[in-house]
Amino acid sequence: MPSLLYNDMQFSVEPSGDRWDITYRLPSGASALAAAGLFPGLSEADAAVRALALVKTIFPVGIKSVGPDVTHPNRIGDLKIVGPDVTHPNFIYWDKDSVSSPKTL
Repeated sequence: MPSLLYNDMQFSVEPSGDRWDITYRLPSGASALAAAGLFPGLSEADAAVRALALVKTIFPVGIKSVGPDVTHPNRIGDLKIVGPDVTHPNFIYWDKDSVSSPKTL
């Protein structure tokens, strides 16, 4: 049963028949099921690699930046103030797997 540490969260990949379940260890010590019945027929090592990729997708580390609403401009008197044409949210990623401060000895 591989254990994954991502974004200061503890996950484990557990076998369930010929499939794999991903569980999340809560700070209280309890566990929650993050995903069930995945990766049929894969080995433990392959399931761990795919589970980490899935966890990084479900729990991304980054900042979501949403542009202005271009369909409803701001009105100031007779003026219509329309922001730049950003019709989709942007997600800024960085190359860190944790949002917490680095631990020092």
